[in-house]
Amino acid sequence: MTCLLIVEDEKPIRDMFRFALLRTEFSLLEAEDAQSLWTVLDQQQPDLILMDWMLPDSSGIELTQRLKQDEQFAKIPIIMLTARSEEKDKIQGLNAGADDYVVKPFSPLELLARIKAVLRRTSQQNTPQIELIYEQLVINVESHQLHINEKKIDIGPKEYRLLKHFMENPNRVFSRSQLMDRIWGRNTYVEERTVDVHIRRLRKLLSPYDYQQQIQTVRGAGYLFSNKSQQ
Repeated sequence: MTCLLIVEDEKPIRDMFRFALLRTEFSLLEAEDAQSLWTVLDQQQPDLILMDWMLPDSSGIELTQRLKQDEQFAKIPIIMLTARSEEKDKIQGLNAGADDYVVKPFSPLELLARIKAVLRRTSQQNTPQIELIYEQLVINVESHQLHINEKKIDIGPKEYRLLKHFMENPNRVFSRSQLMDRIWGRNTYVEERTVDVHIRRLRKLLSPYDYQQQIQTVRGAGYLFSNKSQQ
């Protein structure tokens, strides 16, 4: 079932939209402000976000920009919901990264049609990569399995997420704090040395196959996955 997340501080609008979704192919997550948005995203990634422009602790524009700049969430389509109807406001919303712009008050049926159109358009652009491959190191994203030399390797959930994240972003340095946000979630407290522990476990797992050297330490910056063959 396609999952939608509505970020809206007005409960009557959230209730109206939840009622409109009854007996449709959509399920609904709700957030009333920026803080609850990040809490929801730490637990589940929706297929589309409905973003109110005005929120009590942030603006939809700022949140849209942050989401589109974060590789973990950048591909989630966003529809901006706002009472601002001037052309300059629509341009600002679209320039911030919104995929569509709907002016309040809106018809639930029209909004559903807009949602379906955006999902059709973005699904063609965001076809997921089923496998991540480096030489004989293969992650199957659908089955959450790691194979090396065609042999299935048992891997812990955090090590799997670390390796998947690294292989999706080869040769890019990630700090410990960035890895904590992406692997453990923004609202989960872990010490930075916890990242080091799981990096060591991942390297140990890869070492029998001589792939531990792909997980490189960048002094003073963090870690990266090198997809360049070692000499």
